[in-house]
Amino acid sequence: MNRPIKTLYVVLFSLLLLPVSLLALANLADYRMPAKPSVLDGGLAKSIEQHYDEQFPLKQAGINLWAALEYLAFGEGRSGLVIGDGGWLYSDEEFDPVPDAQRQIRDNLALIRGVQRQLEQRDIHLVLAILPAKTRLYPEHTGEHHPSALQTSLYPRFHRAVRNAGIAAPDLLGPLLAGKGKAQMFLRTDTHWTPQGADVTARALSDVVRSAVLLRGEPQQFVTETVETRAHQGDLTRFLPLAPLFESLLPRADQLQQRETHSAQAGSDDLFADSDMPVALVGTSYSANPAWNFAGALRQHLQRDLGNYAEEGEGPLVPMLKYLQSKEFAENPPQLVIWEFPERYLPMASDFTDFDPQWLAALKAGGERQGLAAASH
Repeated sequence: MNRPIKTLYVVLFSLLLLPVSLLALANLADYRMPAKPSVLDGGLAKSIEQHYDEQFPLKQAGINLWAALEYLAFGEGRSGLVIGDGGWLYSDEEFDPVPDAQRQIRDNLALIRGVQRQLEQRDIHLVLAILPAKTRLYPEHTGEHHPSALQTSLYPRFHRAVRNAGIAAPDLLGPLLAGKGKAQMFLRTDTHWTPQGADVTARALSDVVRSAVLLRGEPQQFVTETVETRAHQGDLTRFLPLAPLFESLLPRADQLQQRETHSAQAGSDDLFADSDMPVALVGTSYSANPAWNFAGALRQHLQRDLGNYAEEGEGPLVPMLKYLQSKEFAENPPQLVIWEFPERYLPMASDFTDFDPQWLAALKAGGERQGLAAASH
């Protein structure tokens, strides 16, 4: 470009940038200086920079625009998301191979067997509820995406390993496949199941438990009711940052039938307090999040109260290890532990930094010895 055109380009760009910059500077009026500003080490400058970055007027617009371009041009979202057909979204954890997966699977299986051994020493039954992946239940909506060979083999491999170790793990894929003809078992835009899917799973588990274990205490009647049906934007839509500018591009929201379970005893204000709890539920957000009502469905079908020790965002292993070291487990051991364990977590590493390494090593070693004994038998 010659000099006049270059000059015109700079002037036009400056005129475009000036109002945006003035608007961003105006947002500095909301800035609150730290009580003890650190000027010499750059702390104050970093604080101002962070505030400016958060308030920059074009930041959200840029995020929305880039997300819209990726979504419309390439059918992609942020890392972590796989976009299927018809508005179906999946976690890439159900598709991708996992580095060093074979070693991690061996370690996790050793821990699972170690947990079983700990429970057996206290005469506590363990039922492992291996949840099939969303891709396994709804492969017809994955489009051109296909799970890796590792992911495809996980469910039968997991069942075979725990069966050889003598751990009760009912097949939940069959009931869920049968149930999907009557209702949606997993949410389209979420990694999780629907309350209907949770109920089908709870019923299948309860049938197995009643045929194998005589739970202590008298049967209790629980009633489950649908309290509302509401729109639900699943957790996977967070990987499509299209709102607010292009919110209309998002897959339509799921319709979630919110359910609640309560005691059938009239006049019961405190639903589950001060009663014997022969069952403990441990697991992930599939069990911890009340939106799916899995714990409530188990109460209804088992006709027993239970303690729910599941946690969100921790995977299945960490909540179980916490429970084994808890005061509740030491002072009020259950008769039965139901351990909800999504299959995709079998080859994944967990954060065990809060646990004693020697205790973990002993637990794993006990599980490995048990596995060898089971294999020899």
